[in-house]
Amino acid sequence: MSIANKFTALSAWRHKLRAHATPGGIRPKAYKKTSLRSRIMPTPIPGLLILPLGQHQGTAAEALVSVGDRVLKYQTIAAAAQSNSVAVHAPTSGTIVAIENSPVARLANNLNESQLCIHLEPDGKDSATELYPESDYHLLDHSQLLQRIADAGICGMGGAGFPTRDKLQLSIDHKIDLLIINAVECEPYITADEALIRERAEAVVQGAEILLAATRASRCVIGIEDSKTDAITKLVAALKNSSVELMVIGTKYPAGGEKQLIQAVTGKEVPSGLHPADIGILLQNAGTAYAAYNAIILGQPCISRITTLTGLALQTPKNFETLLGIPISFLFELCGINESARLKTIIGGSMMGIEVSNTAVPVTKTTNCVIAGCAEEFPSPTDEHACIRCGFCATACPASLLPQQLLSYSKSSDHQQLQDHGLFDCIECGACAYVCPSKIPLVQYYRASKSKIKARQASHAQSARWQNRFQFHQFRIKKTADDTSNKKPRDTPAADIKPKLEDFSRDEARRKIADAVARVQTRKSKLIASTKNANSNNGNMPGVEE
Repeated sequence: MSIANKFTALSAWRHKLRAHATPGGIRPKAYKKTSLRSRIMPTPIPGLLILPLGQHQGTAAEALVSVGDRVLKYQTIAAAAQSNSVAVHAPTSGTIVAIENSPVARLANNLNESQLCIHLEPDGKDSATELYPESDYHLLDHSQLLQRIADAGICGMGGAGFPTRDKLQLSIDHKIDLLIINAVECEPYITADEALIRERAEAVVQGAEILLAATRASRCVIGIEDSKTDAITKLVAALKNSSVELMVIGTKYPAGGEKQLIQAVTGKEVPSGLHPADIGILLQNAGTAYAAYNAIILGQPCISRITTLTGLALQTPKNFETLLGIPISFLFELCGINESARLKTIIGGSMMGIEVSNTAVPVTKTTNCVIAGCAEEFPSPTDEHACIRCGFCATACPASLLPQQLLSYSKSSDHQQLQDHGLFDCIECGACAYVCPSKIPLVQYYRASKSKIKARQASHAQSARWQNRFQFHQFRIKKTADDTSNKKPRDTPAADIKPKLEDFSRDEARRKIADAVARVQTRKSKLIASTKNANSNNGNMPGVEE
């Protein structure tokens, strides 16, 4: 399609759905063109796949296999332990060689850690189990769709990793009206969703329709940035016979943030402390919609994802359809890595991604991008200077916060003021730090303050629990003591306990006393008599004094 035709199509869709203005935002250098030069490439099967049991937010899955077991492609090797858990499937056939802790990178917690992983050694045959596709998803009701999505082990593919089935069910309970498919992908370097839509727009649209049916929402909108002209063109063609709508929004960062995209599409703001479902809206990522298409239409569980491999240290940056569990170092070798130039490895985008020191960590369901960065892209940070009160950070903040005030309260550990000024509404996008002329790492201060507040709240909650337990224990002791003291004695006639005063007789008392004295004297005289007789008959008895 010519540039003029693309512009005409884009203008038509802009007039159909006009995006609302959103506050703040920045326009950093995109670094996206190099990874979009080639088509999505499949990856060869490596010698070892490392599959973490917790590739999502929530409870880790429970392993169903043991060391030495042979498994087939698509076979469930770890089952969802709870509703907030996600199953894990074998990306290829092979043998389980280990189930042990291995280093992983988890974007959800912003840290590197070890986690229990299943180590699968492929046999090279790629033998698969039988699949059960459903070409017409309309034959399935929403509960069947939810169950198939859960069985496929799908979680949010945009980086957060919330279990999709759990999120869909929560939205049904809240009776959502609008489903938004997030195809904005505003962060620098990441092009996984854009490449997916450029090549498989029909599958993404059909996946969006499946999610719409599963949630029982009345409307679905796909949001995408206006800079992605090729992807927009493909979406326009794929949406001709679909009820799903398209909204093109302005290119800026972080336009793809959950609350920012909702505001751009609907003009509504999600109130502080609430979730989109509380105002009748649900967001899902374009990659999640594609995974739903694979699960229902093709019957395939989630065993791979589109991942961007980029950075100046790579010779041929590109997007791969990577099997889950492939080590990052294996992908670097496929692209050609200049190790002498590689300064750092970042999983995710340059703004909100995390740096990892170990390239043996595997690709998981939330790994949308891996950057092999060099010094030119990521120069050494300069020294932090004093805040000059320029106000650039407040202008750039997409949440309309006051970063200067938050910085001041963070340094003074004024936790109450931090909460009053909306610290937990900060999405840690890094826009404030990006524009700061004093090079203050504002996000690091905010993260540290959030951790302190959460730790303090957890400590107070624990203290309150122990105090409640102690008070309940004291109550039980007092109640037991009160019950014991209040027990009534056995019913006894009053006459048996104490004689009545009117029954007392002095004459009777004197008679009883005289009878008692007489009995004592009689016993005494008999005793003396028996003793004298014994002495006269037997002489001195041993033990009797004379």
